[in-house]
Amino acid sequence: MASRIGVYFDQSSIGGGLDVEALSDGVSKKWGTLTPVVKVLPVLAAEKARDEIRADIEENELDGVLLCGTSPRVDWDLYKFDGVIVDRVNLREQCVLSYKNPDGSTVEEGDDAPELLVNLATDYMNMGVVRLQKTTAPEAAPVESVRRVLVLGGGWTGLTAARNASIAGLEVVLVEKGDVLGGKTLNLHQTIPLHAPYVEAHATGIEQKIADVESDANIKVLKGSVLTKLAGMPGEFTALVKTPTGDEEIAVGAVVLATGWQPQDAKLLAPLGYGNVPNVVTSAEFEKMVKEGTMTARRVAFILNTSLCDGGDIYAPFCADEAAPAEAAAEAPAEGEEAGPKCKDLESIRHLPYSNSISSVVALKQANYVCDKFEGAQAFILYDSMVVQGIHERYYKAAQDRLGIMMSKADIREVREGANGTVSVLCDNTLIGDDIQIDVDMVVLPTGIVPSTAKDAIMNFEYRQGPGFPDLDLFDGFADSNYICFPYETRRTGVYAAGCVRQPMTLDSCEEDAIGAAMKAIQCIESANRGVAVHPRSGDLSYPIFNFVRCTQCKRCTEECPFGALDDDEKGTPKPNYSRCRRCGTCMGACPERVISFANYNIDQIGSMIREVNVPADMKKGGPRVIILACENDAYPALDMAALRGKPWSPYVRIIPVRCLGSVNAIWVADAMSKGIDGVMMLGCKYGDDYQCHFVKGSEICNRRKENIAETLNRLGVEPDRVEQYEVAIDEYDKLPGMIEGFMNMIFEKGPNPFKGY
Repeated sequence: MASRIGVYFDQSSIGGGLDVEALSDGVSKKWGTLTPVVKVLPVLAAEKARDEIRADIEENELDGVLLCGTSPRVDWDLYKFDGVIVDRVNLREQCVLSYKNPDGSTVEEGDDAPELLVNLATDYMNMGVVRLQKTTAPEAAPVESVRRVLVLGGGWTGLTAARNASIAGLEVVLVEKGDVLGGKTLNLHQTIPLHAPYVEAHATGIEQKIADVESDANIKVLKGSVLTKLAGMPGEFTALVKTPTGDEEIAVGAVVLATGWQPQDAKLLAPLGYGNVPNVVTSAEFEKMVKEGTMTARRVAFILNTSLCDGGDIYAPFCADEAAPAEAAAEAPAEGEEAGPKCKDLESIRHLPYSNSISSVVALKQANYVCDKFEGAQAFILYDSMVVQGIHERYYKAAQDRLGIMMSKADIREVREGANGTVSVLCDNTLIGDDIQIDVDMVVLPTGIVPSTAKDAIMNFEYRQGPGFPDLDLFDGFADSNYICFPYETRRTGVYAAGCVRQPMTLDSCEEDAIGAAMKAIQCIESANRGVAVHPRSGDLSYPIFNFVRCTQCKRCTEECPFGALDDDEKGTPKPNYSRCRRCGTCMGACPERVISFANYNIDQIGSMIREVNVPADMKKGGPRVIILACENDAYPALDMAALRGKPWSPYVRIIPVRCLGSVNAIWVADAMSKGIDGVMMLGCKYGDDYQCHFVKGSEICNRRKENIAETLNRLGVEPDRVEQYEVAIDEYDKLPGMIEGFMNMIFEKGPNPFKGY
């Protein structure tokens, strides 16, 4: 812990009429020998100021430096001093710029700082000093990383990932379930255009990719093989692969999941004639016919509007009556075989609309097949919405201009057998305004893309939380990730999803995805080797420290960790896997005995900051006090942005950044209430299906814990709504002052905390 702290004020950043010299004198008087150096510098970011700080560190043997001025999000790269813990106090954005008087007025330029603003700055200074005092410099927990990437899946995505990892200098083990490489791409006659001018389909080029991989000395290819177990942690995973010649144990540093997809059960398409009307096929079947040269239809309807299949409710279960027998059959192993991990079949009707963007461009490509093969051929594309992404808009426009291709929005009323071997498509609400009947030789229906993870555990993790990815049912089998910030990162650190196992995508998107996932895998191996976090707290040296003497084996930490970083022994004692950990602190927030901490973030640290808030004994004279626990990922920067854009808030709140709301321990609320704090706001990321939490489950877990906090407050005679959680996105800074205002109005209405003054 820091025991000799140098405190430095940035005169250029602090306005609002604050007497900075008086603030510095106050720090010296309160903290004495803990802060042997307290200075006001004209411009803290200047090289001259940093040289002065370095000299002070050497002369006074400082082990901590507290910089008071701008937000810690500003100039963070400038203040690095070897062997010294550095922290910041945000006096500009979240003190001076955010301040407004109780009547709503702001401080005029040239006026002295009002008493409430001085109190606010003083509280933040004291909170900053005690935070640094309770901080220890973290030490890395490096592992001897294996510089080898395991790539699962030998299709287009897997081949691309393997080749790029090899080019970067890493060994690669490519595991393919089938007997040949190439995956679903081998079934394609052509691909939609992947290069300029993006107007004509062409050969996939998969043969060259296969040849490049098979001739690469850095890549070991295992065909006819499957991963049966993955144990350990990033940097030092142990993969057990079942090959045709027996089990093979392989040490790997990270994994790229590129196991692709499989066609959706075509029985779903029965309302559109599939299975009971001749010459009604899926796009996958049509592609095979073209590739084999057996397609003879001259008039073809490509139906993209599948509303007849879902009955208007895409959330209805698919083949619910057949699910139970299928699952029961899947559970029963063949005689002589061991039962594998149970995996719920997550294929559903929703995979059809999920695949709409792919179905749209596939229909364009296949319509061109028809016109290419026969002179005077006609292809009809009947859609509810054409979804064509990015550069492929050029391909769409080229199809619009081609003689023989007609596209129309249409509601499909019926597909039925016509005269003389034709198929009749009855359409309503078409673009030409009439309800029409189109007689064609063949009808082609879209193929739903079902990720491999919807059908099988695939990874077979040897983790306490199970063999598969968590919460797959929320996303119909697609591996969960933060789709905004971290698209490749699955809920298992060190495993990076790419291609159609992550979301339906075209070959060019799969290519980019594969390269991105390979880069992430390499980054993971390097970070594990240095003992630092990969994401989202990239480079963080800290990790959870357990006081096992006081552990009661309640298992809350192992169960609530969003990333499966903790295993446990037969007694339930946690077994940390440090390179799996993302440093969110959810385990710390979960622990009722408070035996989990980080060197630079712990229960005592935040509790001490809360206790440094000066709470007036009389709320009518000094006003209330409210603590805001703000997630550092979205809420804290949003508060900064609000202040910078001239949107102030109540002078009665004190903001404490936390790593994630999942790290909030109930004892902090108890500390606040016992001190007489009148309310606690918890500002975090959005949660639910459309979550934006950097740690996926943090905000959701905090919301669940709040119910337990409410029960405790009720027993103490304190209104539960004095503690409330709010969801905020980083771009919703303009809403934050209103949220704070609404909470403060509620506090004023309720009056002081019943524990105030005790």
